[in-house]
Amino acid sequence: MAQRGHRPGKVDREVTAHAANADNHGLTGPWSIPSARYLSREFFDLEADRLWSRAWQMACRLEEIPSVGDFSEYSICDKSVLVVRTGPDTVKAFGNACRHRATQLATGVGGFETGQIVCPFHGWRWDLEGRNTYVHAEAGFDPICLQPEDTALRQFPTGCWGGCVFVNLDPCARPLEEALHPISTFLEPLDIGRMRVRWWKATVLEANWKLTQEAFMEGFHVMQTHPQLSLDLPDDPDAQEYWSHPNGQSHFQNRPGRSQLPAGIDPVEVAIESSRLLCEGLDAMTLPRDLKAIEGLRGDSTSGSVGRRLVSAVYAAAAAEGVTLPAPDPEALGRWGGVFFLFPNLFVLPQYGNALMYRSRPNGRDPESCLFELWSVTIPSDDADTPRPTMGGPFSPTDQDAWPAIPLQDFSNIERQQRGLHSPGFRNLRLSERYEAGIMNMHRELDRYLTTE
Repeated sequence: MAQRGHRPGKVDREVTAHAANADNHGLTGPWSIPSARYLSREFFDLEADRLWSRAWQMACRLEEIPSVGDFSEYSICDKSVLVVRTGPDTVKAFGNACRHRATQLATGVGGFETGQIVCPFHGWRWDLEGRNTYVHAEAGFDPICLQPEDTALRQFPTGCWGGCVFVNLDPCARPLEEALHPISTFLEPLDIGRMRVRWWKATVLEANWKLTQEAFMEGFHVMQTHPQLSLDLPDDPDAQEYWSHPNGQSHFQNRPGRSQLPAGIDPVEVAIESSRLLCEGLDAMTLPRDLKAIEGLRGDSTSGSVGRRLVSAVYAAAAAEGVTLPAPDPEALGRWGGVFFLFPNLFVLPQYGNALMYRSRPNGRDPESCLFELWSVTIPSDDADTPRPTMGGPFSPTDQDAWPAIPLQDFSNIERQQRGLHSPGFRNLRLSERYEAGIMNMHRELDRYLTTE
């Protein structure tokens, strides 16, 4: 049955056959994923044709296009889209191709300063609404070639959420609000939309885009991958609770009541040290201002739990710098430190009025290479003038000057995992029902796209 929001039609027999073939691409069981889904050119081409052409995907941050006439190019597989600020509160997305002979109209990030989009080849022009305004040597064309509906730039659905612009290459796409539900409702009370970019970096990983993001869909790898974060405390894989949601979404966050420490361990020192490791190891989520506030708990005799005192200290430090944090609703603040996944490829990790964001997407048409981007974002002070962000890199995934410790550890595992998929006789990944259900949930949503015509 076609999922709501997908185009109706008969199920393609060839794709269905693949889904039923245990030696090919299909999901062979409730907790098994064939390695071919990360290696196969055929499967990658299906994703390009049926996923990326229909799914809502984060194309850019709103700060990238702050002024009317600014643009940002978004590329996915071999497709290119121009996201353009058309008014103070309006954004549109156009196919990045001249309607004359298909020349790309712009690349990278910039601005159409004259309010006109101009083809660099023959000078055809369009206004910011995509309407054709000039054809060089127009008299030489048959008028039937220059009908307004044919010469206008191809426009695609757009929407904004969480400080980001989303695009969909399907003109019949369901509303963005439907596609982002319910994760969007979990994050909105944390004022994700008010956050602005501190830094934005990218790397090219020699791994399939799905494999890359699956590394962040569970937290029980921390014990081995990031041993410094364990603080030599007993490992408790159930300290985090996992949820799978409709639309391929998932999240996990700390489980209430699982923070009991062994006798003799000072919870204040644990909070300080774990905060320091995140601040230094990520340069995101926990920022220097937050760390300083949490360090101030040392020797503080104020009554109340460490958690409540920590929140109070973080809020006071933010207010002193003119930063208005979201209303301190306990249920919403319980999501601090969680990992939230929006299908098909966006993560948000909120903490203390900050967040780390990830996006993984194919690197051109290579099934075993992807562009992986990270943003550190934060709620700015009320009077801050935030600059237009620019991407750093792509940096090598082993560049110790570009990346702090935690991303370096993750990158190493991801590329080793991709190489392991080529091992003779390796056919399937085996997932934990308790800790890795979000990964399977993502693949099932992917299959709904791939098996719907």
